Amino acid sequence: MSRWRLRALIVLIYVVVGIYVAWLYDYITPGLLRDLAEALLAVFLWFLVLLGIDLHIGG
Repeated sequence: MSRWRLRALIVLIYVVVGIYVAWLYDYITPGLLRDLAEALLAVFLWFLVLLGIDLHIGG
């Protein structure tokens, strides 16, 4: 395995463990994930927002 692949694997494992710990200690919550999804939808589908379409998830 080349060095850059090994480093990439280590970084990936580090990030996955970090996400798990953040979820476990309630730094990442379902509400936060919903808000993030709404924000990403608004960024990538901005033209629909300009047409007046509501991109809010769940209410």
